[in-house]
Amino acid sequence: MADETPAAPKLNTLVPHPARVYDYWLGGKDNFEADRRVAEAVKIASPGVVQGARDNRAFLGRAVQFLAEQGITQFLDIGTGIPTQSNTHEVAQAVNPAARVVYVDNDPIVMVHARALLRGTPEGRTAYIEADLRDPDSILTHPDTLATLDFTQPIGVVIVGTLMFVKDEDDPFGIVKRYTDAVVPGSYLAVTHVTGDFARESLEAFAEAYNTGPVPLTLRTGAEISRFFDGFELVEPGLVAVGEWRSDPDEALLLGDRVHGGYGAVGRKL
Repeated sequence: MADETPAAPKLNTLVPHPARVYDYWLGGKDNFEADRRVAEAVKIASPGVVQGARDNRAFLGRAVQFLAEQGITQFLDIGTGIPTQSNTHEVAQAVNPAARVVYVDNDPIVMVHARALLRGTPEGRTAYIEADLRDPDSILTHPDTLATLDFTQPIGVVIVGTLMFVKDEDDPFGIVKRYTDAVVPGSYLAVTHVTGDFARESLEAFAEAYNTGPVPLTLRTGAEISRFFDGFELVEPGLVAVGEWRSDPDEALLLGDRVHGGYGAVGRKL
């Protein structure tokens, strides 16, 4: 269970990891030299990446709040990343203190911080699983998942800033379908994904710089990203630039000059 004492993590600090690169862009300190080298190389190639990371994180907060306001009380957050401000359970439990969240990531350092920092309300529950997005069965059948989430009731599946690290040959659409097939109608899916649709030259440079490391990144078009939502009805405003999804009107005024690098959307299972 989530409150058991975990085994010591097996960290390879010489190999960059997306969660730690992302942490660096967000101003965190839980990263290593290998992560910083990749992060800085990407910043040089695509200077808007730091703002894009912040937009992505802000989308997570807005999406989870929206789902909680629709009555969703259960969340499966896959690829959660290193804890920072406005984590999924904090946002959801601010709306409903009884909300339950299962966090999943494949970086051991994420799980160390999750178990130490992500403490929810007494009424709610949080669990943390070290697993790989590409192995849905290990997540959906994990004892902590089954003890925390009731799959006969709607669940919010959150896959933010992660799917671009799944190569085409690993069948990202089939992987997501395994998760969406596991939840009942009335459940939701929230996804963000990098794209070259808005600024191809800048984003291709971003991808090329990132792909100098061992974790490849794949840009996908809006049409491709929409496929993740097969069987779902997109909620307004649909598939849009991450920073534009239900953003604050005052913030929206600042988006005109921003170089957008990703799409965000939320859909409801029919």
